[in-house]
Amino acid sequence: MFIKICGITNEDDALLSVALGATALGFVFAQSPRRVDREIVKDIVKRVPSEVLTIGVFRNDNPLKVIETVYDCGLSGAQLHGDEDGHDVALVRSKVSFVIKAASADAFSIGEYEEYPCDALLLDSPQPGSGSAFDWSIVESRFVSKPLILAGGLNPSNIEEAVSIVKPFGVDVSSGVEAKLGKKDPVALKSFIQRATTALSKVEAEFAAKSRMVESMGSPYDWEESI
Repeated sequence: MFIKICGITNEDDALLSVALGATALGFVFAQSPRRVDREIVKDIVKRVPSEVLTIGVFRNDNPLKVIETVYDCGLSGAQLHGDEDGHDVALVRSKVSFVIKAASADAFSIGEYEEYPCDALLLDSPQPGSGSAFDWSIVESRFVSKPLILAGGLNPSNIEEAVSIVKPFGVDVSSGVEAKLGKKDPVALKSFIQRATTALSKVEAEFAAKSRMVESMGSPYDWEESI
């Protein structure tokens, strides 16, 4: 299960998110009101359990700078949230063990990014960080070959509906659980993580049931063996 609390700017929010069940934390290094200093991130990461993914969020940075920042801060991975091409993604992935490539829902260009050498795709609203949701039905019936992380305008009140429609691998939230810019709201954070956990558990159970059904049907008829 992948539940990422992004826009982490301080240790209290990071540790509270983990205590409540978050499986990943996001630290913004791109130009943003939630941008956080490297030294702060390094201190926070030291206190985060090793099983929790710590992801640096970058936008159109030099791949070598991305790699250097990930290593310097002791992060688990990188999220590329700009116009990085396949070459840039491949270069980062050659040195970083977990890479997420973000795509905007306005043009729904996820088909293009499926060919990129990343580990997961993140689908965000056309205005990242705006807190605005998009029409989730555009991905409702689309087959996506890579793990899909849903972001953009998620909050405690809509997370269950969003997950039930998109059926993603995981979810990502930032402004939807904030008390003010850069500071998380404990009540909203707890509610979001609880509801996301419930919703994603249902999706996992559904996929597991379908997988068991396929296995029970057996393998396709083997003509060579029948001869």
